[in-house]
Amino acid sequence: MSFGEPIALRAQAELEAAASAVSADARAASAEAQFIERLKAGDAWAFDRLVEERTGDIYALLFRLTEDREEARDLTQETFLQAFRHLAGFRGDADLRTWLYRIAVNQARNRWRWWRRRRRDATLSLDDAGETGLTLGARIADPDAPDPEQNTLARERERTLLTALGTLSRAYREVVVLRDIEGLSYEEVAATLDISVGTVKSRLSRGRLELRRRLESSL
Repeated sequence: MSFGEPIALRAQAELEAAASAVSADARAASAEAQFIERLKAGDAWAFDRLVEERTGDIYALLFRLTEDREEARDLTQETFLQAFRHLAGFRGDADLRTWLYRIAVNQARNRWRWWRRRRRDATLSLDDAGETGLTLGARIADPDAPDPEQNTLARERERTLLTALGTLSRAYREVVVLRDIEGLSYEEVAATLDISVGTVKSRLSRGRLELRRRLESSL
């Protein structure tokens, strides 16, 4: 075997691996396209599968945006209801996850505006904080977790982080949650919030700075 043969074999293997990856991506894209067509055609099985696969993600997002378990449940249901109503108009300019996140964020915004109007002339006393001021972190831990000590530590960390997160403005909280917690790309965050990538980066930078300040002040 000549010196060049191992290199040639390696190159061939790399080409085959790349071709296999492209083929797998193509199959995944084709499968998603077919799934979307079934959704748009009103296929009940496809919609049930969508709900089953995405409910946890949508609920977690809304939980972090609203800091209220019941609100998150209600808005999750409303998100899928709106999705079902508008599936026929889904153009595929974003993937399904981003599209659902956009609907969920809009639902949270609408609820936030409703509450703001309702409470515009109301004053919430500190005495009521025990009933209405609980943060997500105070309610997120699983009391049935197998390791109580680890659960307590996780709950404390979650409480500290999400209490600080809850003090951010809505605009900053949205981008921090979507990018840093949900893991969306800048482009996906921009599509979800219907803003430019530049605006996403600007809000994220300021939101992270504010969050860091809140966390440092809580130490």
